[in-house]
Amino acid sequence: MYDNAIEKIVAIYNRSGLSISKFASIINKDRRTLTAWIDKLVTKEPSSEVKTSISKFFRYPPTIWESECNGVDFEDMLEHIPKDEIRIIDQGYEGGLRYILDKEAQDRFVIHPQFPGPAYRDKVVPTPYKRVISAEAVELKKLRYEQISNYAFESTEWYSIESLLRFAFSHIGNFYTKSEKIQILELMHDTFYDNYNKSLYFFDSHSTKIYGMDTAYISINVKQNFMFFKMPIDSLIVEIQNKKLIYRMHRYFTSASQAPSHIIRTDAAKILRIIKGAIVSDKTLIDCYYDIEKQTPYGALFLNNISPFEPRTELP
Repeated sequence: MYDNAIEKIVAIYNRSGLSISKFASIINKDRRTLTAWIDKLVTKEPSSEVKTSISKFFRYPPTIWESECNGVDFEDMLEHIPKDEIRIIDQGYEGGLRYILDKEAQDRFVIHPQFPGPAYRDKVVPTPYKRVISAEAVELKKLRYEQISNYAFESTEWYSIESLLRFAFSHIGNFYTKSEKIQILELMHDTFYDNYNKSLYFFDSHSTKIYGMDTAYISINVKQNFMFFKMPIDSLIVEIQNKKLIYRMHRYFTSASQAPSHIIRTDAAKILRIIKGAIVSDKTLIDCYYDIEKQTPYGALFLNNISPFEPRTELP
């Protein structure tokens, strides 16, 4: 078993969990070539370029292609191969955008440090920071939004309730105008409302000890066994391939017994509508809290994120 390169490639493909199109793009071949290998319609030895591309992408050593590496030895090498668990991507701002687009091309599971996520922000506020960005960066940002907003694209996004309230009501470090806030809330509502491919959650970062979630964009891909986060300096990205850490992080936000207290995905759009209504009507944070308390079961979660205040005797 695994006596030739085609059998090994098919085994690596089956193990990867990638689509035929994605895997074919890695080896710079069309779908028909990969399908022919899978269906055993071709016996010609793949080129050294194909083998090198696979080894480079999956970080396997070239010895996996040697004839002596077969059967159980080949399987053990795929399973237990030592490889770097941390990789630094230092390719500049545009390179970082390209990296994220590639790594999140199939789907994404993201814990955001701030509300809104950069794709929605950039759609409404193209240049929120005081710097000039290149034409390439503008195009990459456009592609990112188009990818994420596609109805069929699977996206799971987590934000803290605190970051949502800061976006809506804080006067410190908040560059959004009233009009921009309304546009962003509408945009995200329309993206997530009644779309089974997308999941939006707001978690309470004050009901349990959660540190550091307000500083880094964290993207987790448990199927392909990697996660990455953006460093706050110099457009650096840190990629991690520690399977136990990735599983633990993913499980923390997907397990009913471990996940932080949060607003469930089917209610998230309603929260956006309530906050949008408060902004439109020029209501205060406390007014908005009472609206949420009256219309949803999440008043206590929001109250955890608000400084103590004198409560009303009765809800209006």
